[in-house]
Amino acid sequence: MALEIIVVPCRQDNYGYLLRDHATGAVASVDAPEEAALVAALEERGWGLDLILLTHHHEDHVDAVGPLRARYGAKVWGAAADAHRLPKLDRELKEGDEAALGESVSRVIDVSGHTVGHIAYAFEGAAFTADSLMALGCGRLFEGTALQMWGSLSKLMALPKETLIYSGHNYGASNGRFALSVEPGNAALQDRVSRIAEADAAGVPICPVTLEEELATNPFLRATEESVKAAVGLPGADDAAVFAEVRRRKDVF
Repeated sequence: MALEIIVVPCRQDNYGYLLRDHATGAVASVDAPEEAALVAALEERGWGLDLILLTHHHEDHVDAVGPLRARYGAKVWGAAADAHRLPKLDRELKEGDEAALGESVSRVIDVSGHTVGHIAYAFEGAAFTADSLMALGCGRLFEGTALQMWGSLSKLMALPKETLIYSGHNYGASNGRFALSVEPGNAALQDRVSRIAEADAAGVPICPVTLEEELATNPFLRATEESVKAAVGLPGADDAAVFAEVRRRKDVF
């Protein structure tokens, strides 16, 4: 991979990400959840910060933008559709745009659902999905519709299966309990839940994970599977309708 990627646990359960382009040494942060944690990780490595790539407007993803911009002179990029409620942007992005860090280039994907205007960044081999596709889950639908979120997840599901997924939070334990309520007999899911528990106990991040593993274990992505359709009482139903029912069940779980 052309990028070095550092997972930075922030706040109570957020993940921030520092990216360094091997070819040029340029450094970016995907979102800015917490100043102290990100500054400590940068200083430990002797890195500056050239760019902040924002995914959506929620406070726990943008809180440290101002201090980091002031400290390092970083440029801030984010969604054009969200520009009115993001920190001041130096570049406004839309789906299909390329967002480059040095020689490493990402494709911008509109993943609205959790919020309207949420974007993801898909580099070669790594996708930063924040609160759209999450570890064993997906974001709650605060602004968008279930149909909209299913469309967003479907775009991410079309990425190469070996793509590493870097999501915005560690909700793995609670997501795992819910996933097992849908597919208690899924052996791959059972194994993943066990590994998440071990990682949490050791203080090790649960991200990244391959898209292939998400497809095998994440009930929100598995709305395409007849076994999941039957498990939620919708045999033969449309995939989007099954996703909506899985999301509804998680909301009250």
